[in-house]
Amino acid sequence: MKVYENYSLLHHNTFGIDARCRRFIEYETADELHEALAVLREHPDEPFLHIGAGSNLLFTRDFPGTILHSAIRGVDMAGGNADTVLLRVGAGEVWDDFVARCVSRHLYGIENLSLIPGEVGAAAVQNIGAYGEEVEKFIDCVETIEVASGKARVFTHDECRYGYRSSFFKGEGHGRYVVTHVVFRLSCRFAPVLSYGALQKEMERRGMHNPTAEELRRLVVDIRRAKLPDPSERGNAGSFFVNPVVSEEKYRELAARYPDMPHYAMPGGVKIPAGWMIEQCGWKGRPLGRTGVHDRQALVLVNLGGATGSDVVALSDAIRSDVRDRFGIDLHPEVNFI
Repeated sequence: MKVYENYSLLHHNTFGIDARCRRFIEYETADELHEALAVLREHPDEPFLHIGAGSNLLFTRDFPGTILHSAIRGVDMAGGNADTVLLRVGAGEVWDDFVARCVSRHLYGIENLSLIPGEVGAAAVQNIGAYGEEVEKFIDCVETIEVASGKARVFTHDECRYGYRSSFFKGEGHGRYVVTHVVFRLSCRFAPVLSYGALQKEMERRGMHNPTAEELRRLVVDIRRAKLPDPSERGNAGSFFVNPVVSEEKYRELAARYPDMPHYAMPGGVKIPAGWMIEQCGWKGRPLGRTGVHDRQALVLVNLGGATGSDVVALSDAIRSDVRDRFGIDLHPEVNFI
């Protein structure tokens, strides 16, 4: 277990915000996690936060307590049958490394989630999704340790209460459990999901009809790299806002005004791309102080150099205000403000 005091978080958040924390603990095993939780109990009046790669965080100030980070790694066979395989994966594994490993071993299902930043534990908490797929579809169970008691608990898929970019761990269970491992059920048979518009458009451009898993992964990687900035070059947290799901009535109202508005049917309503609305409000490629909106993807807010968390919040507030005034929709950040 590694413990650091007055620790810079500059390299632990993809926005590149130079905040600090009072204490930073990184652990490599469940036993070390128990030691880390014992440290927390020694400081009951201090807050604590568990982070992954920091790809979904915005530090708006220094953190006055302890930050935990998992370095639990490993991918192990945990069962299966003729059609599927169960893989038990450490929460500290880099998500895209895991995707690449599965594709190379002919284990299928998560190809569409290629190049999403972050780590496996956070992927299960956030219910990451892209190009017509969500990770919850492939999660069999999630292994955790309860912070208060130190007891191990395994959550079944249903107990995780997954929804669009949500889970039990983001809601009622927030801060109560630490994910140590995620068990995935992947297919031995490749059945690509190619219905998402961006995939179809790029496949058509390339003259591609029946991609292999390797080709589909490369396609997704190329699309993401073409429209999303590399955090090592320009700080960002990927998609900053959740795409809102509106009622059928609200959709019809907007469709009458914007007949070319992109939309996607969802359980309980219609999803309207937040990036499209932001672009309609004139924010795409527009700077605001030391921050700005990416010029190729309006859903991405970027650190133009030396920005603070407060600078990013100010940009977020300005965008939300304009979208609310024009469309009557309140955008909600997908990024967690700390």
